[in-house]
Amino acid sequence: MIILPLIGMPGPTEIIIILVIVLLLFGGRKIPELMRGLGKGMKEFKDAQKDADDKGIQAEKEDTKKSDDSN
Repeated sequence: MIILPLIGMPGPTEIIIILVIVLLLFGGRKIPELMRGLGKGMKEFKDAQKDADDKGIQAEKEDTKKSDDSN
């Protein structure tokens, strides 16, 4: 893909233009609600990820305990 290297990362001007467009599309009142929802979604994702990690660690401990008991 030749197009991707040509695009590059957006600079400060492009970011400001994107923010202005978002402000015009959603309005000043909707943006805090959108950010609040985004924050809640991220928190739920992190909590679910932590739960999955905890269950994985617990399963590993049980597996090692079973293998130690069988020896």
